[in-house]
Amino acid sequence: MKMQSVGFKADSKLEAFINQKLKKLEKLDSTITGYDVILNIDKSSTKDNKVVEVKMNVPGSELFAKKKSKTFEEAADLVSEALRTQIIKYKEIKTK
Repeated sequence: MKMQSVGFKADSKLEAFINQKLKKLEKLDSTITGYDVILNIDKSSTKDNKVVEVKMNVPGSELFAKKKSKTFEEAADLVSEALRTQIIKYKEIKTK
C-alpha cells in the first residue's frame, strides 16, 4: 500500500486506522493486489475538508473511491463502504 498525504504529515495512528479499514476489504476479495491512498485537505471547503482517495487494484481493473468529511477517519469509513459496494459488484461480474 502506498499512502501519500498532501500538504501535511499524517500521523501513524491515522495511517494505521486507514490500513486496518482497507485490510478488512481483503476478506471480501483475496485478489486485491494493492492500494494507492491519497490524503488531502480541501482548502476551498469549510468544515468537510478532509479528503481520502483510494485506488484499489484488482486483476484486470481498478476500483476508486473519493470521500470528503470533517475528519480523515470519517472519510476513510465512507471510502471503505464505497469500495465494499464496488468489490461486491466486481465479484458478481467476475463470476458470471
